[in-house]
Parts: sequence; C-alpha cells; structure tokens
Amino acid sequence: MSPLHSVAELAAERLATADLVAAAKWGTDSPIDDPAREQQVLDNVAAQARQLGADPDEIRAIFRDQIEANKIVQRGLFQRWTDHPEEAPTTKPDLNVVRQKINQVTGALVEAVADSSADRGAFTCRPELALAGLEVHHENHLDALHTRALVRALASVCR
Repeated sequence: MSPLHSVAELAAERLATADLVAAAKWGTDSPIDDPAREQQVLDNVAAQARQLGADPDEIRAIFRDQIEANKIVQRGLFQRWTDHPEEAPTTKPDLNVVRQKINQVTGALVEAVADSSADRGAFTCRPELALAGLEVHHENHLDALHTRALVRALASVCR
C-alpha cells in the first residue's frame, strides 16, 4: 500500500467517526463547531509532529482540513435528520468514548502523514492522492456526503 493510500484510508476512517459525533450531538446543546476542542486537537497533532521530526505547521494545516471535513459530515447528517426525522439516531453514543477512537485514528494519521513526506512533496502527489482517494471511496463504499468530506480532508496533503 502506498504511503498516500494510507493517508487517504486513515482520513476516511477518521471521517467515519463524524457519524458517531453527530449522533452524540443530535438533539443536544452541543454545537458542531467546538473551537476549544479543535484547538486541543491541533495542539496535540503539532506536538506529535515535533516528536516525529515532522513539520508541526504542515501537520496542523492538514488537520485543520480533517476537522473541517468532519464538520461537513456532521452538518450533512444534521440536515438529513432534520429533513427525514425517521432517519435520526435513536441512541446517543458516549462522546468521550468516540473521542478516544478519534484520538487513536488521529495519532495513526499523524504518523502516516509524517511517513509520507517524500510522496507529499513529489510532483506526482496530486494525481497519486486523487487515485488513492478514489480507491478509498470504492473500498469503503462512501456515499456522496462522505466522499465530498474526504476530498476536503485531503486538500492540504500535497505540498
């Protein structure tokens, strides 16, 4: 598996958690935008990048895209559930448990991004990343919402 495919696969895995986050927040006062949590994630990935010898600013930019992509999914699901209440979740996952999973995937994604530095800097990065995204879309049977979010999640991967 190519390093860029690993990045795309982990980005999609991280996006899958957005469904659980949305379900946990649905019908509560918890907003989709959570600047304090977002800053905490960005600070953590920057610290992990430093430990791995990767560029913390580059990792931070990539994870800003991960966060925005996650919010695309949450907003899309909220709209779907508003339009079709019968599709809305009837149980709420524990957000703290979901965040543990997010943190686990985030750590693996930081490592994959750091490990793919040469590929991300190559002139072939964009077409190879597009192919990896297409493969991940196919392998994971992503719907239109999650595919759009994956494209957003990968926006800053290539230098």
